Amino acid sequence: MTGGLAAHLVVDRGAFRLDVRLQVAPGEVVALLGPNGAGKTTALRVLAGLQPLTAGHVTVDGRDLDRPTDRSWVPPEHRRVGVVFQDYLLFPHLSAVENVAFGPRRQGLDRRAARAQARQWLDRVGLGDHAARRPRELSGGQAQRVALARALAARPALLLLDEPLAALDARTRLDTRSELQRHLAAHPGATLLVTHDPLDALVLADRLVVVEAGRVVQEGDAATVAARPRTDYVARLVGLNLHRGRATGNRVRLADGLTLVTTVLSEGDTFVAFPPSAVALHPHRPGEGGDNTWVATVAGVERHGDNLRVRLTGPLPVAADVPPAAVARLRLTGGQRVWAAVEPAAIRAYPTGASDPHGSSTSG
Repeated sequence: MTGGLAAHLVVDRGAFRLDVRLQVAPGEVVALLGPNGAGKTTALRVLAGLQPLTAGHVTVDGRDLDRPTDRSWVPPEHRRVGVVFQDYLLFPHLSAVENVAFGPRRQGLDRRAARAQARQWLDRVGLGDHAARRPRELSGGQAQRVALARALAARPALLLLDEPLAALDARTRLDTRSELQRHLAAHPGATLLVTHDPLDALVLADRLVVVEAGRVVQEGDAATVAARPRTDYVARLVGLNLHRGRATGNRVRLADGLTLVTTVLSEGDTFVAFPPSAVALHPHRPGEGGDNTWVATVAGVERHGDNLRVRLTGPLPVAADVPPAAVARLRLTGGQRVWAAVEPAAIRAYPTGASDPHGSSTSG
């Protein structure tokens, strides 16, 4: 790839090692997701020039920014990299227009030209009438847009977004996410979105890269990742129960001895995944019973949207989403035993892949 980002990030930090390869094409938005401690922040700091690599390389638009073997390293202020930090980090003593003009001024524009360019960017993000305001006079959503305008005004080849919507309340977040999507679609450079929020990633990104414990565990477009999670974390992220077993035909025998029947023919190591809404609960054994029914114990009940999510333990630990009326009818309480069932058509079955490092797992 001649443009965009091409990187192999290797960073040793005590007992933790980050070893992640990233490719982001010009005009593409890639989301880097992972649990706390996975290495997302370390990756962002390396790309921004705030932390050096131990090994590997960072190349943006064909220019090496960090390559330890050649002892080459470009300081942050000389990189064509724009960053929108989680708490925005606007200069508190500067107005909105002066904040946005900062990048163009650093690139050599005189004050008048830089301010004119900054006003154009504030108009683009809908804040032209807020140009004279200082950060303390802006709402959270407005500050986020000023920070984005400041980053884009410097015409970065690589735009880094660090949890850009995390500091916003739910209503502001909805509106700002829609605006951010529009601005990212118009950005000609590469964009890397670092987030733990699956909705931000699914709405804003063209492709997802999931890291756990410093390694990439899954990547692909949102539809592929959502349909075929490969780790416990990814399954939770997309709201699925995930287990691993060994398939023969349409039967998958799980590690705990339970067998699930699917509508898919498979052979060998296989993942089975199904949504919590597909798990039905019964006070007694349903019908004739069968391979897709088992006795479970209620571990907890919590609100989840319009339904209630029931956490179940037993031979097949899963999450089940049931309407409040069903919870009342079944009188579900912690420690109660129920029968759980899932229809074969609701179960996705797919190969684990020889390189998958994880054993049997459960999510919901």
